[in-house]
Amino acid sequence: MRGLTKPRRTQQVQEKDSNNRTALQRHCDFWDIDGDGLIYPWDIYRGFRRLGFHIALCLWAAVTMAICASYNTHTSYIPHPLFAINLKNINSNRHGSSTGTYDMDGELDERRFEAIFQKYARGKDYLTLWSTYNVWRNQRCGLDFFGWFAGGLEWIAMYILLWPEDGVMSKAEIRGVFDGSIFYTIAEQRAETRKL
Repeated sequence: MRGLTKPRRTQQVQEKDSNNRTALQRHCDFWDIDGDGLIYPWDIYRGFRRLGFHIALCLWAAVTMAICASYNTHTSYIPHPLFAINLKNINSNRHGSSTGTYDMDGELDERRFEAIFQKYARGKDYLTLWSTYNVWRNQRCGLDFFGWFAGGLEWIAMYILLWPEDGVMSKAEIRGVFDGSIFYTIAEQRAETRKL
């Protein structure tokens, strides 16, 4: 699996980069393997493979995510010829029928994040598959078919990614998905498993 790992950077550079990035940008940084600020379809494919997703799902994600997200993030009216996603403008790619956990600038809204657990987990620090379905179902906006589809796929992908043996996704794990920190941990775990 040569070439699939993110280039190592110093801890000091990572902290500086992290402090200047929104939560939504950090959520997407995992797929920016070369750190150039652009995510190409092949970056999406490789990122999902590092997370352990099946090849068919990786191909599908690479095509659909690149097509759906590329145009909104570029400053030109002309689409990017390779459907790259520009991380500098990733906040322009938020969709309706979501939890609103990312604000207009792409920052994590802690109040809205906590409200998910207060309302759908009844104050517990985890979501089950059923409560996750209720989050998606109750956050849908009328006639926002794209948002329904995108939101549903995001929650399904999160559940597949975390694949909890006990059936619950913890608040810490879900926060790790929202801010992108858990992707690196899962990728390392999957890489170790492949070595065995």
